[in-house]
Amino acid sequence: MSSMQPVTTSASLTTQVTDMLRAAVTSGEMRPGEHYSAIGLAEKLGVSRTPVREALQLLEKEGIVRIEKNRGVRVIQMSLDEIVQIFQIRIILEPPAAARGAEAATDEDLAHIQELHGKILEAAAAGDGTQTLQADKEFHLFLLSLAGNARLTALDRELRNLVLTRGLVTIPTSRSGQDLADDRRDIIDALLRRDSAAVAQAVREHVTRTAKLLITGVSSTTPGLSAEEYLRKIDQLARHCS
Repeated sequence: MSSMQPVTTSASLTTQVTDMLRAAVTSGEMRPGEHYSAIGLAEKLGVSRTPVREALQLLEKEGIVRIEKNRGVRVIQMSLDEIVQIFQIRIILEPPAAARGAEAATDEDLAHIQELHGKILEAAAAGDGTQTLQADKEFHLFLLSLAGNARLTALDRELRNLVLTRGLVTIPTSRSGQDLADDRRDIIDALLRRDSAAVAQAVREHVTRTAKLLITGVSSTTPGLSAEEYLRKIDQLARHCS
């Protein structure tokens, strides 16, 4: 885990460590199935064991790692079935929430949405896959937060964190910055028109597209695993919800 950098003191140590460990899982630096010790992680991050243990407990609650007695912590490998189930929930929840958010958005909110979109493009242009995923999460969670339902936003954050461990396969190097811009262009355009129905449709299509990229990417790296059945499940639900 040579790419981990010591944390600073500008924010809560536990928060910083949690974000750093989540990023290490997202990037594949901490691999599913392998065991890691709190002591070893604390040394890598240059902090005491206490914030590391607190961070690991938070990540365990999110379902990202499992703390095993006398064996340290292990990153959980999600099955493709579980990933599909998470995206099925997102396809149901996110479009109507985004539509409500579009109706409630102020001019300042719309300006901030565009700033967050710019961060996605900047991270992608820099070739930082992990930061691209983080910026994408911030973009969508802010949009959903405008609906005014804190529990829904928290649930969506949890669902997104769960699939971040597989998320990098949705950002193949062949995708240009323009591809990434176009991927959310319909959402942005509909928001600026304050067309809530179009926002819902654009978000549904975006989540469906992301799910398909993830399913295809995971299946391509798993010998003997066919993506067809899983892609069909996503398509069926997307059609049903449209």
